[in-house]
Amino acid sequence: MTDFEHVQLDIENRVGWLAYNRPPINAFNWKMVREVHQGVQRYLADDGVRVIVLASALERFFSAGAEIAEFDDLGGAGMRDWVEMVHELAQTLRHSEKPLLAAINGTAVGGGLEMTLHCDLRFVSTDARLGQPEININFIPPIGATQALSRLIGRSQAIRLLYDGDLITAQNAQEIGLVDTLVAPEDLRGEVQAYGESLAAKPREALAAIRQSITLGGGLSFDDGLAMEAEHVVRLADTENFREGVRAFMGKRAPQWQD
Repeated sequence: MTDFEHVQLDIENRVGWLAYNRPPINAFNWKMVREVHQGVQRYLADDGVRVIVLASALERFFSAGAEIAEFDDLGGAGMRDWVEMVHELAQTLRHSEKPLLAAINGTAVGGGLEMTLHCDLRFVSTDARLGQPEININFIPPIGATQALSRLIGRSQAIRLLYDGDLITAQNAQEIGLVDTLVAPEDLRGEVQAYGESLAAKPREALAAIRQSITLGGGLSFDDGLAMEAEHVVRLADTENFREGVRAFMGKRAPQWQD
């Protein structure tokens, strides 16, 4: 299910997979970034998709980052256009009301990896290598990594990862909190799909409230975050699914959620 050149879309049991697909190494050019954004937006608008997964259609590469030739003689004005484009994608990912998962395999560096920082959970194959090597071309990762990384793994670990510019193992990435779950390469899709299906079976309003309270509320002051939480709590109390959840709990039965 795709009409894109560099992105592969596939829906399985309400889990929408968006796979980078630009052989040989999934290097991002302008068109590929736009297609990722369009693919995410398509899934967000599709009521049949409850969970979105960022992945790769290639066996050895999740992503090699940006196509560096795209930046040759780009200059500041051209780079501003690039940054505005990728920041719009980052904002779409962070404001999503649907859970976002990442299935990371092979070599995962630069922009492709950056996009997964805006996901809720990152599953990674045990043989993967990850990193943000932008410093090696006198650059910084531009898809919100400086902000997302510090919130995800803390200031010191984020600075070290970006200062060094080295690739680290999947095991090291888990130790610093960059990824969440290590999976054997042959089991990666199955494990992510199973978890995605478990989320798809949960009430969508509560999933959205949890995601936005943490992802967006985490960037606010504590008091403003509490205010956002309160608004979600009040809104959920008016939903039929909340009433069904309470009645099911009291009746000691499984809830029947309304989509």
